[in-house]
Amino acid sequence: MLIRALIENTSTTGDYKCEHGLSLYIETKKHRILFDTGASGLFAENASVMGIDLSKVDIAIISHGHHDHGGGLKTFLELNSQAKVYIHGKAFEKHYGSRPSGVMEDIGLDEGLLPNERFILTGDRHVIDEELELFSDVRAERFNPSGNADLYMESGGKTSNDDFRHEQNLIISENGKTILIAGCAHKGIVNIVGRFGEKMGCIPNCIIGGFHLFNPSFKKSEDTSVTDAIGKYLLNTNSMCFTCHCTGIESYERLKSIMGDRVKYISTGEKITI
Repeated sequence: MLIRALIENTSTTGDYKCEHGLSLYIETKKHRILFDTGASGLFAENASVMGIDLSKVDIAIISHGHHDHGGGLKTFLELNSQAKVYIHGKAFEKHYGSRPSGVMEDIGLDEGLLPNERFILTGDRHVIDEELELFSDVRAERFNPSGNADLYMESGGKTSNDDFRHEQNLIISENGKTILIAGCAHKGIVNIVGRFGEKMGCIPNCIIGGFHLFNPSFKKSEDTSVTDAIGKYLLNTNSMCFTCHCTGIESYERLKSIMGDRVKYISTGEKITI
């Protein structure tokens, strides 16, 4: 299995552009997968430089309804005429983020993309095939990101704190190994891994994605006691973790001090071979 970071907040080299967002290209035995599209079309520019033909992607997945993960969806649809796009049924609801100025900024997806016959609207659990499964039925019980307090949703004409029911996670099963990929882990990476264990009866061999330990609007890292507890939990799973994006560099360094070589940071252009 090959995983390539098409977009992340940082870059390994000046050859690749970066932005606050996430997009991963994944090759398995059966599929070419695009997991998220970043905030713009930059993911596609980087894919071209990397020699990745996005027109051959057969499955696209949008992890949740925020523009830094689905802002490039229109670009992808223009480049690829075949792939089904798996997206939670609540992802196109309105989502907002509060800013230091007090403004509530629209951070949702482009509703102008609806309706689209290529969209597969998912729910709590969606089995794509024997290799791929999506789940969103995570109970936010502990170590929830404090940055969630500044994120909102609109439903039925009312605005309230986001419950992140629109956030889904990907399970890949191949060659006896299981991989868990989370976009932003708004429901808490510990809770997501715990739910994975309940569903699969095991712990993932690899955990990949953002852990939302940094609030980009207020430039604030997660409390160190929470980050430390998450690091100890993940270390005890024996999973190999690759993190990025909303984890934040400061929180990553904190995790690294606890987890050592069980955690690595993936920047734009990085390649993971499993």
